[in-house]
Amino acid sequence: MAASSRSTDYAGAPWLVADMVLITVMTVIVKLQGAHYPAAQLVFLRALIGAVLIAPLVWRERQAVRDMQRPWRNAARVACNAVALTCNFVALANLPLALVTAISFTRQPVTMLLAVTFLKEKVRPLAWLGTGLAFCGVLVMIGPVALLPGLGLLAAFGSVLFGSLATIQTRALRGENAVVMMLFYVVGLLLLTAGPAWAFWTPVQTGDLPALFAIGLLAQLGQFFFLRAYRDSPASVLAPLSYGALVLATAAGWLVFGDTPTLATFAGIAIIILALRIVHAARPAEPKR
Repeated sequence: MAASSRSTDYAGAPWLVADMVLITVMTVIVKLQGAHYPAAQLVFLRALIGAVLIAPLVWRERQAVRDMQRPWRNAARVACNAVALTCNFVALANLPLALVTAISFTRQPVTMLLAVTFLKEKVRPLAWLGTGLAFCGVLVMIGPVALLPGLGLLAAFGSVLFGSLATIQTRALRGENAVVMMLFYVVGLLLLTAGPAWAFWTPVQTGDLPALFAIGLLAQLGQFFFLRAYRDSPASVLAPLSYGALVLATAAGWLVFGDTPTLATFAGIAIIILALRIVHAARPAEPKR
């Protein structure tokens, strides 16, 4: 019985691994395409492809769309996501893949801080320790560059801030239908990035169409796999596996872009993983299923 329970707990693990692989491939493509197309255009195209892909699902759940509960809260969430995603694409175009991924892992501690401020959530002292340690890990990876922050670093930390704000909005929308939230996400991204994309539009080369379509497709598949993983397994089981994204990003950066990992890279990753484990350990225990 115990072995069967453990097997069930890990049912979502393959889905999470698949999500991390797909998102790593997507970020590689974004980084490659970021050398030719502005970030706003890439976000717009990703949202456009996503809207086409989820259209059948939206049609099936059209009654839920008509009965949406809090459109303005959804709009605020999407606005934050639009800024976060655009910043992320700018960061990917200007920084090593492993560094962008490592900085993105600080979203969990930042979200915790914002939850205390806006949602009045309680945080244990151990979580504060993990939060500070996570930022130390990022500083170790950045090294002397931290003294002269450029566009890439500002964009990476902007992505963390606005992504965390979006997460806070998502927590406040617990009762909203998932399809409604997905629809708001893609349509909101389309509307918010249409202007900047048009202003800086670069003609799309025919040879780039498969890569641009892949960005939207992989993003949607990754989201599905991620949701499936956390539906099938407890967060406490999956959280340690999510650190594999740092390993995949480091490997992809080395193999595809020649970003040879340094001792500071490995040290920073180790510190971040330790910090996130501390933050996770500070959470209240999940009820047994």
